[in-house]
Amino acid sequence: MTCPDQSPAALDWRDGITPVSTRFDDPYFSLAGGLAETRHVFLEGNGLPARFRPGFAIAELGFGTGLNLIAVAIAAGDVPVRFTSFEAFPMSGDEMDRALSAFPEAHAFAAPMISAWARGERRFTLGPVSAEIIEGDARDTLPLWTGRADTWFLDGFSPAKNPELWGADLLAEVARHTAPGGTFATYTAAGFVRRALTAAGFAVERAPGYAGKRHMSRGVLA
Repeated sequence: MTCPDQSPAALDWRDGITPVSTRFDDPYFSLAGGLAETRHVFLEGNGLPARFRPGFAIAELGFGTGLNLIAVAIAAGDVPVRFTSFEAFPMSGDEMDRALSAFPEAHAFAAPMISAWARGERRFTLGPVSAEIIEGDARDTLPLWTGRADTWFLDGFSPAKNPELWGADLLAEVARHTAPGGTFATYTAAGFVRRALTAAGFAVERAPGYAGKRHMSRGVLA
């Protein structure tokens, strides 16, 4: 690893390529292929893009590199959808650019997002997607959000290393901000996360994980 960057994200770079949070000691994406993981966990896990329709609303805990947003923008084609993400420790635009360069398909699509981000804009469009990134601790910001999502991407750092983003109270807020019949997907199958989501009102199931990971979780608001 190299010396950490000085943005709020507090990064080191594994092999000069993979951003790793020094705060949570966790990489931002799968070392086995972050874009493919996003498509497996968050898109396929939520039945996307088949469910996309004009105005379809996605919400996310953990914006990170913006890779999930890019995957949505690529998958949405010409269908206008909305994307809201909650991020406590944002990267800089240069850091996003560096991280996304590991994925040529995503990086080729990312320029408008990176440019807007570098200008300090937190509302912007990326292809057919209208995006808003809400900075701050999601335990504070999500309860104040007036929107509701048709689907959630739960993409914080590992629950073992960042339990604050997986607590029962916050996941109850996720449910409160989910449209009837809305869904979630996440890479983790941690028992306390699945129990909290069940208690919040989701019908939760395990599904095959990505790249040899045994399980992930997904569910529907009952």
